Amino acid sequence: MAKTSKPGAPIVVGATRRNFLIKGSLVGAGALTGSAALLQTVNNEAKAAGEPIPVGQAAPLTDFAAADGIEFKNGLTLACEEINALGGILGRPLEPHFEDTKQMGDATNVQAVQRLIDRYSVHAILNGYNVGSGTAIQEVIADSGIIYVHYDTTIGHNNLIKSDPKKYFGSFQGDPAEYWYGPGFLKFIRSIEDSGQYKRANNKMVVITSAGVYSVNIANAIKEKGADYGWQNSLFETVNVPISEWGPTLAKIRQDPPAVIAITHFYPQDLAQFMLQFVPDPTPSLIYMQYGPSLPAFRDIGKEKVDGVLYSTVIGVPQDDIGNAFEKKYKEKFGANAGHLSGCQSYDGAHLWATAAAIAGGSGEPGNEEQNRKVADRMRSMIYRGVCGVTRFIPDEQAAYAYPDQTKDPSLGMPHFILQIQDHTKPTALIAPSPYDTAAFKMPPWIKA
Repeated sequence: MAKTSKPGAPIVVGATRRNFLIKGSLVGAGALTGSAALLQTVNNEAKAAGEPIPVGQAAPLTDFAAADGIEFKNGLTLACEEINALGGILGRPLEPHFEDTKQMGDATNVQAVQRLIDRYSVHAILNGYNVGSGTAIQEVIADSGIIYVHYDTTIGHNNLIKSDPKKYFGSFQGDPAEYWYGPGFLKFIRSIEDSGQYKRANNKMVVITSAGVYSVNIANAIKEKGADYGWQNSLFETVNVPISEWGPTLAKIRQDPPAVIAITHFYPQDLAQFMLQFVPDPTPSLIYMQYGPSLPAFRDIGKEKVDGVLYSTVIGVPQDDIGNAFEKKYKEKFGANAGHLSGCQSYDGAHLWATAAAIAGGSGEPGNEEQNRKVADRMRSMIYRGVCGVTRFIPDEQAAYAYPDQTKDPSLGMPHFILQIQDHTKPTALIAPSPYDTAAFKMPPWIKA
């Protein structure tokens, strides 16, 4: 394991070019990941018996995103249990607290975070995602001087941190920004064309989005970069969500059939309804959807009608030794249908923060900006191999690098996974990027040769 010789030099945590996918990070169900081994070493066999360190999470535990919110809570719960078993942070156990963001939005999100700080004096907020501007919580974090790790997946975070890195020192986005979905998807289509696996019927692409900032940013990235790959936007449609009736949009698509349909709205129930209404009278189009198909509800509703759908995520769990062991452990604890692909977010965020805090000599309570700046320095300098792949933060943006969209080295970026549901009764096929891929692309059943 690499050591740092000066402030800002990288601390490599469980990742090398040779072992980032194989033995060395996780050898079996009882083995420690590289990060856990480092935390155990820094703790120097201390037992987690000291004064608890309160940590918080603001998550949508009820309402439309509760399926994800519950998994965010599960991920942090599991991480705290594991960290405490390793001695906590220098002998102090973690004590998690949760606040419900319900329907989310900036005002609700901020109130939940403020309650965690005011009521429990949390040293860190370790979230999954919350729908909103992606920058409102960072203002509260800056005022309190604590650490914030989230997975909102928004370019707004990058731009905010870049505007004043000193002020927003404590806010970290644990995955790449949503912008990278656009270029990444277009590059993937070109790759299967270049390899002869796919031949476009025409140059027409339909892009469908909802009005949310997240979905719009992805849709705009596809629209703006599409011409570079020879695509013409034959339809750019914004739909009101939640949506169960796709008839008007499908009528427009069937009037002028495109080669590709890209939907950047991400609620799984809505996306499943699209497939149920598309497949009886399909167009010869590849269908790409964003994030929603990774959730069980998409398959449960759509069943065989979703076979062939492409989707992607910049935050997920590789189908390798580390990822498979995490999935097994997660489902043993929370049930066979538990969503480890959502729980992985707060799980990795907690482990990364705890390791950095231990190296820095401990975490800081609200107002202890001096100590938390030391923790943030350690987080910025780490190359962390967790269950989601590699986290390495972009300087002055404090969001994870994307592989292969921002770096060509898989040991230096978080993988942007392209997946395909090839049989809804079986695990999803991970078809890109290499070396994470475990299956090959297949033409959807509604496109006839």
